[in-house]
Amino acid sequence: MLEVTDDDGKRTELALPTEALALVARMLQQLSEGRTVTLVPTGGELTTRQAAAILGVSRPYLVALLDAGEIPFHRVGTHRRVRYEDLRTYQERKREVGFAALAELTTQNEALGLYDEE
Repeated sequence: MLEVTDDDGKRTELALPTEALALVARMLQQLSEGRTVTLVPTGGELTTRQAAAILGVSRPYLVALLDAGEIPFHRVGTHRRVRYEDLRTYQERKREVGFAALAELTTQNEALGLYDEE
C-alpha cells in the first residue's frame, strides 16, 4: 500500500502493482537526473513536434524523414501523425546501424594494428 497526502493534508491509501511502483521509481530517477519523461499510451500517436522532440531533432528534419519514407506516418486532415511504435522502431534501427558501423570500424582498426600494445 502507498499512502498519498494531498495539499489539504487528506491521506489516501493506494494499492499499486509492483510494476507500477518500479515505473514511478524509474521516472523519478530520470527526472532527478534532469531528463524529460514522456508517457505515451500504447498505440499512441504523436504530432511531428512531439516526435521530433523524442528523437532530439528539429521538426523540419523529422518531416524530411517522414517524406523520405524512413518513418511511417499518416495524415489527420493536413497534419502528419506518427505512431509511437513506429518512432521506436526507427530509433532501434538507427541504433543497430550505428553499432554495426562501430563494429566495422573496430575490425578495420584491429587489422591495421591500431589496438596492439607496445
